[in-house]
Amino acid sequence: MKKLGITLSIIAFSLQLTAQETVLEKRDKTLPDMTVVDMDGNTINPSKVTNDGKPIIVNFWATWCAPCKRELSAINDLYQDWVDESGVKIIAVSIDDERTKSRVKPFVDGEGWEYDIWMDPNWDFKRAMGVNNPPFTFLLDGNGKIVYEHNNYSPGDENILHAKLLELVNEAKKEDPKK
Repeated sequence: MKKLGITLSIIAFSLQLTAQETVLEKRDKTLPDMTVVDMDGNTINPSKVTNDGKPIIVNFWATWCAPCKRELSAINDLYQDWVDESGVKIIAVSIDDERTKSRVKPFVDGEGWEYDIWMDPNWDFKRAMGVNNPPFTFLLDGNGKIVYEHNNYSPGDENILHAKLLELVNEAKKEDPKK
């Protein structure tokens, strides 16, 4: 019985270390070096995208995903305030496939979203980022490091994302008061 307790303690400790290592690994995670396109067909390499040292939000969504559309619409209502406060750039990555990608531009135009819209119809970028189901949101710091991620959407999640964004901006100001 004593050996079982020791064994379970060792397993629990190693799982805790693994969880901590995963958190540390995510702090150094950046966008992958690959190719996607925007709605106009222009090629983009996510690893090369910057925002002049300001945060970036990357959100994976689809026209067939009701929570995705609710989330991006809720953020859209606040987006200009967020830009004024932090300079954030939002990139909405559509994972609509070949059958539904023609719906993206009319939908985005109808909603009046001013986000950068990228297309990932083969889900290569989605897979590279470890995204299972949309909506999936990443917050990147001014150096392009992923500092927060969230899956799914419930009303009010945009407020949590906003708080994380402000926290990130305030940390950056502490490190460099000129920002």
